[in-house]
Amino acid sequence: MSAIASWQTFLTRSLATRLDPQTFESYVKILSSKYPLSPSQISNLFLRPTASNTVSLDPRIPRYVQTLLSLGLVNVPSLLRALLRGGKRWGNSYAAEEMLFYRVARLISSGVSPGNAQEAAELILVSMKWMEAVLAASNAAHGMLELSGGTHAEELNAQIMALGTLVVAVVENALVQTALNKGSVPKGEGKEFGTVLGNFVPLLLQGSPQSAARLELFRTQTLVAIEPVDKKAGEVSANEAIDEILDEGIGLGIEGIVVVDLPEVNSRAGLYIYLGSLLVARPLIDDNAIFAYLHNRYQGDIQSTMIDLILASFDILADATSRSERPQTVKILRSFLINKIPLLLAVLSSSLFPPLTAEYCITEALNHVDTNAFPTLSFDDGNTNDMFSDSVRQDFCFACCLHNLIAESSIETLLGDIPIQSLPAGGRYAKDDLVQQLISDPERTEGLIDELEHMDGNVGAVSQAITEVIGRLCRNKETMSLKSLCSQLARKPSALDVMLLFDKITTILQPICDLLDNWRYDEDQGEYQPVYEEFGSILLLVLSFAHRYGLSTVDLGIRTPSESFVAKLLNQGHLCRAMEDLTTQEQSHLDGWIRGLFDNDSGGLGDELMSSCPPQDFYLLIPTLFHHIVLAYSTRHLTDETLKGGLEFLVDTFLLPSLIPGITWLSSHLWESRGDANAVLQILSALITSPSSMTSNTEASNMLKAILNIISKPLEHSLRWLQHAEPSRQDVEPLSRALRTHLFFERRGASEHTELESWTEPGAGGLSGKIKLTVQNLTTWALNPGINNSPANYTHRLILVGVKMLGAQRVLDIILDELKSQSESGNGSVSLDIATSLICAPDPASFSSSSNTIELISDGSTSHTLQRRTNLREALKIELENAPKTHKTDAFHAENVIRLYRKVEAQLLMPQQNLLAHDALGQALDVAGGDGMGGDGMGGMDGGHGGFGDMGGDDLMSGLMGGHGHGGLGDGMGF
Repeated sequence: MSAIASWQTFLTRSLATRLDPQTFESYVKILSSKYPLSPSQISNLFLRPTASNTVSLDPRIPRYVQTLLSLGLVNVPSLLRALLRGGKRWGNSYAAEEMLFYRVARLISSGVSPGNAQEAAELILVSMKWMEAVLAASNAAHGMLELSGGTHAEELNAQIMALGTLVVAVVENALVQTALNKGSVPKGEGKEFGTVLGNFVPLLLQGSPQSAARLELFRTQTLVAIEPVDKKAGEVSANEAIDEILDEGIGLGIEGIVVVDLPEVNSRAGLYIYLGSLLVARPLIDDNAIFAYLHNRYQGDIQSTMIDLILASFDILADATSRSERPQTVKILRSFLINKIPLLLAVLSSSLFPPLTAEYCITEALNHVDTNAFPTLSFDDGNTNDMFSDSVRQDFCFACCLHNLIAESSIETLLGDIPIQSLPAGGRYAKDDLVQQLISDPERTEGLIDELEHMDGNVGAVSQAITEVIGRLCRNKETMSLKSLCSQLARKPSALDVMLLFDKITTILQPICDLLDNWRYDEDQGEYQPVYEEFGSILLLVLSFAHRYGLSTVDLGIRTPSESFVAKLLNQGHLCRAMEDLTTQEQSHLDGWIRGLFDNDSGGLGDELMSSCPPQDFYLLIPTLFHHIVLAYSTRHLTDETLKGGLEFLVDTFLLPSLIPGITWLSSHLWESRGDANAVLQILSALITSPSSMTSNTEASNMLKAILNIISKPLEHSLRWLQHAEPSRQDVEPLSRALRTHLFFERRGASEHTELESWTEPGAGGLSGKIKLTVQNLTTWALNPGINNSPANYTHRLILVGVKMLGAQRVLDIILDELKSQSESGNGSVSLDIATSLICAPDPASFSSSSNTIELISDGSTSHTLQRRTNLREALKIELENAPKTHKTDAFHAENVIRLYRKVEAQLLMPQQNLLAHDALGQALDVAGGDGMGGDGMGGMDGGHGGFGDMGGDDLMSGLMGGHGHGGLGDGMGF
């Protein structure tokens, strides 16, 4: 038998017996050693139609291909060529091509492929062929689409989007760019590649604008820059290198460039940008950083600091309302203004000197607030947003009054109207009193959690009391009370946002993670089901935080990820493991859970099983358990009735949180293995849309809603993909409908599809043009910030998306270009302030981690540096290093870079670097900022004059704001 015949026989039998990939791998190694074939021959064999199947690619083939790639028996170019040839002979190859495009794109973007320059060159050529083929198919398809209906159109569009993702991965690969740069591809192919790319990009504009933007950026900039240079250009380059060496020898660097400082301007737009970035996703509230930033920005001018802080908070709220942001976003911005800002003002006001008062600063700020955006009730014509029906200005004034910043008798004057509300009936809360109430009366918990959504100035005390009680309950291992508290918080996503205004994530979650990691049964443990229920409810809060904000183990404060259950669950809890990878004990546990769930003769889920399997082990087994459930049901080893009966256990409260890793695995499996789709959808339906136990169990129903918040987005993506691949399916829509109200749970700074489409419209210059226009609008508003002049439309999501799609360097270039343009127009100071704020604005990726953060992965045997994208500050530093060279050809640009870098670094300088010589400052920061407004040090919540009791306000602000504790009036007013 020939080599090809042997391979064909092996493939036919593998498909007939549904050989699993692991067994396939062991067999194919033997086959390839005995009958070696070239990558092209193997690829053609696996991707071509057979006599028995000419309709579409068998779902097992992509999994086998993945194995062949990992073994090096085929490579990416050979696969793409074979797929191109075979696609013409299949009845419908769109779904298979779409899947393989995405898988190959992942290999390329992860650096696995291409392996060498030759493979990179082949990859360029075959990508070009694919784009030409899709262009031809798209141009020829219009008449045919009208005849065949929308199904063909949807499949073709899905294939085009997948190819776009693949081509993005190809052009952004370093080896591919090197191959183009060094002329490894045939002469003229580079230019032809650019031409084909230019024709292909318009196909992506509707379905995948982000891919279109990245490809257009490559075509118009990167590809142009890496075209081979001629000899004369080489000589110029050599001369430049010699000049560089001479400059280094002479010592001409940044210090040798004279840069004239521009007049300092603190524009209204500057703080508006900075505060907006703190609240656009996960609240990035670190009081140390905020006070340091305010000090650096205003250099001791407390009056301007307080006024601008109030105005910027009103501005971001007004802008969010005008842009119709989602209610959860408006709610956190409103809470920040009413519940957080008065606390910051209380600290700042402690260093004001008579006759200057906090009331004067608040009055000045409110005089500049647009009453059209924030009317009082008697002037409200009913046309404003419902969120403001009870008047934000009124709420803010009473919150300031609560913290002794203004007199109650002054509120009517400030509002220009008779107020219709009053101070909270219970007065200003004291955190310690609330802690005692929570400990002595657990039923008070639900009421206080509800109060986290109030707008009365007392929320900070409530939040910190809840955080302190969580810590105490964890230390004392009072898990029953902790379970109730955590389950109620997990049901209120907006409450999590509010808590992060007053405490850091590690303060809230680190004690819980430590408790879960070290959870042990009591020696005299009687029942085990209540233990599982307590463990699951507590874990649900951690998972709610982690998935809402995209937290890493570093963000959670986990010290040893390799030994932490929570870290393993977050990093690996969605992965199914093969039986041979399980220990004997894990295999025994898995067998026990399968029998307990589905074997009526085994006695069900008894204490014997749960006592031998701690909850940590159970949760880490869940994906493997679900794999076996899918396998058993798809092979009819489980009947419909038995499946439904077993799954009823999983929707009981003591096991319900295990659906998070379970459904996460099902979502991934649905995308990877369409052959099991019927079984997966049946299981999902039983868990989500038709669990009978939910009708009579309110607690389980509420818990399921919290779980659906977490798993809805990945599951909805997989369901949408399946519906595209199989449009006739009727069992997808009911599941999609059940998920719709949960799809907006995450707050990670990502842009929604419609918003991204509006930003990337090619007619307006795409994403680059949108960023440029936004910076221009911010500058225009900053130059004319009148009372009735609404703030410039701005969301920091635009910058986050820009850095993600275009890269930090490209976004920085846009900012620098606009800075240059405005400077030439005489607006350099204001433009510099806006550019500085854009770069100083923190982002979630770099907020909690530094460049040398280490995080253990896998089994803990190796460690890797936590990788993240370059941010704008780092890109600016790189640009600064090139400034001496740039100065020779564009002195104005180089000086702008140096000026901007110096201002950014000055505003981001932390106190320990420049101010800790003042002992009072160091002590005060320990109190004010150490626990995100002070933990026990938050005197304003415990009573006491001036809002912060034992804060040591004079010492704090003399260090932070430059007064030194003994200055005259001018020290406080910034004269």
